[in-house]
Amino acid sequence: MFPGCGPSLYTVKAVLILDNDGDRLYAKYYGDGYPSVKEQKALEKNIFNKTHRTDSEIALLEGLTVVYKSNIDLFFYVIGSSHENELMLMAVLNCLFDSLSQMLRKNVERRALLENMEGLFLAVDEIVDGGVILESDPQQVVHRVALRGDDVPLTEQTVTQVRKSIRASLSAIKFKSSITLLTVKAH
Repeated sequence: MFPGCGPSLYTVKAVLILDNDGDRLYAKYYGDGYPSVKEQKALEKNIFNKTHRTDSEIALLEGLTVVYKSNIDLFFYVIGSSHENELMLMAVLNCLFDSLSQMLRKNVERRALLENMEGLFLAVDEIVDGGVILESDPQQVVHRVALRGDDVPLTEQTVTQVRKSIRASLSAIKFKSSITLLTVKAH
């Protein structure tokens, strides 16, 4: 159980994304309530077993409030203490899902998510920091992720990002060259 489970600024205890077999695709825990991977996996299995066959959106489990949503082959979970406001947790869940939906062009499924994990990491970091909810507007999250994605050092970029950056630079150089040529010809 997470210590100090009363209402606080630290609303989110964990954000999880599991596949339709209950296997972890993404997990971010805040605080020290589940410090070992073994404890985390046991919680994830318990949550998945309780929620994967139901149509509801909220579950109470092990003294935690779990809000969740499924889509195609993914299950999204936001976990808070048992005292936490479900609407706040649901706002985080909806923001995450809607942000990913925009970033993945409405193709929110396992394969697309795995191909865009860096976007997922950035989105979660924009929404929640250390358990504190920072943002609940998906438009803002997508905008900030796009800005942060442009500032990634070359050594940490994917090949696709590097190619895109090089193409943009070459296009800018060609444009500037054609402006210079037009200016020289005009004089």
